[in-house]
Amino acid sequence: MRGTVLVLASLVLALVWAGFPNDRGSLLLVIPACLAVYGTWETVRCLRPRWSFYHGGVLLLLYADVLALALILFLLIYPYARWLQGL
Repeated sequence: MRGTVLVLASLVLALVWAGFPNDRGSLLLVIPACLAVYGTWETVRCLRPRWSFYHGGVLLLLYADVLALALILFLLIYPYARWLQGL
């Protein structure tokens, strides 16, 4: 549970620091990205070797963590990718 909460809190922090929806470049977004990676690792530690509904629930939480991590990395990289903005 603490891994997923850490990932979601870092996602909210990244959205605030990026100034969403007016995305501006900030290297401070590296901190939420590292926190999200650590939170995802904490969620991975909860996996069990045998399949069960608990295992399936942890996999769903991992998918949510990976999506949040991808959004944080997008907010980090997008302002510096001028070719994506058409400039």
